[in-house]
Amino acid sequence: MKRSQINNAIDKAKCVLEKQKITLPMFGYWTIDDWNINKDRTKLIRDIMLGWDVTDFGSDNFLKTGAVLFTLRNGDVFNKNKGTPYAEKYIILDDAFEQEIPMHFHNKKTEDIINRGGGTLMVQLYNSTTTGVLDETSDVMVVTDGISKIVPAGGIIEISTGNSITLVPGIYHRFYAKKGGGMLVVGEVSTINDDYTDNVFLNKSARFCQIEEDEKPKYLLVNEY
Repeated sequence: MKRSQINNAIDKAKCVLEKQKITLPMFGYWTIDDWNINKDRTKLIRDIMLGWDVTDFGSDNFLKTGAVLFTLRNGDVFNKNKGTPYAEKYIILDDAFEQEIPMHFHNKKTEDIINRGGGTLMVQLYNSTTTGVLDETSDVMVVTDGISKIVPAGGIIEISTGNSITLVPGIYHRFYAKKGGGMLVVGEVSTINDDYTDNVFLNKSARFCQIEEDEKPKYLLVNEY
């Protein structure tokens, strides 16, 4: 991705969050100079990767496959005394091209994916086999706000504002913003988030994007600390 795309995407995400009356912690609004001034006080933030995260998952097509994320809370899977024993994020998806997070599952993380407002969340589901292969035949059992549901392999659940779905390890899922619904704010509350070892993508995908520096950065990303 170009740095200009990243800068613009975060600026747009901040406006979307403001429209939904969501305020970030102070470091969500820091400039590069603010980070430099506060470097000695932010080791924990940097270690557990709180803050902005913009990615196209290596697709080179951010508007279709990509997302803007902001991690508010997290811990360290290797040090239980660092951070919190859970994670929380906001994920902003653009409905214009049904922007999506591509099909993947987690080895360890259980997550609640919550529609926080602005559009309609679409979640497609498959089971995985014991070897991690996508299972195209078996029904998927999930829980949505305490209610058990069974959907066929590849089935899509539509989640309106205020509602959620709980995804346990081994369930393949992709989610996207329904076209015409508006810019979508998704919340994620989960066990500790580890983006380096816990994501298993169906197709070859890069969790963090390669950046072309066509202009100066306005914000630091979590993988740039």
